[in-house]
Amino acid sequence: MDIIDELDTTGLLCPLPVLKLRKRIKNINQGEVIKIFTDDPAAELDIPHYCNETNNKILKKIQEKDNIGFTFYIMKC
Repeated sequence: MDIIDELDTTGLLCPLPVLKLRKRIKNINQGEVIKIFTDDPAAELDIPHYCNETNNKILKKIQEKDNIGFTFYIMKC
């Protein structure tokens, strides 16, 4: 998986991680992947909801070892 862009939203709370993702994903091409890290607990639901609404695809979701935060790999569709 080639990651074209990375976004670290550590410390940002809902809705900022999704808003930043929406802004950045506009700048990549269809089929490209963006990686986003967030420590916002609401993002576990918000990011999948955003991807579902925009027809983008979550390729992988990783819960960090310390159970604080998630990393999502999202393909723009």
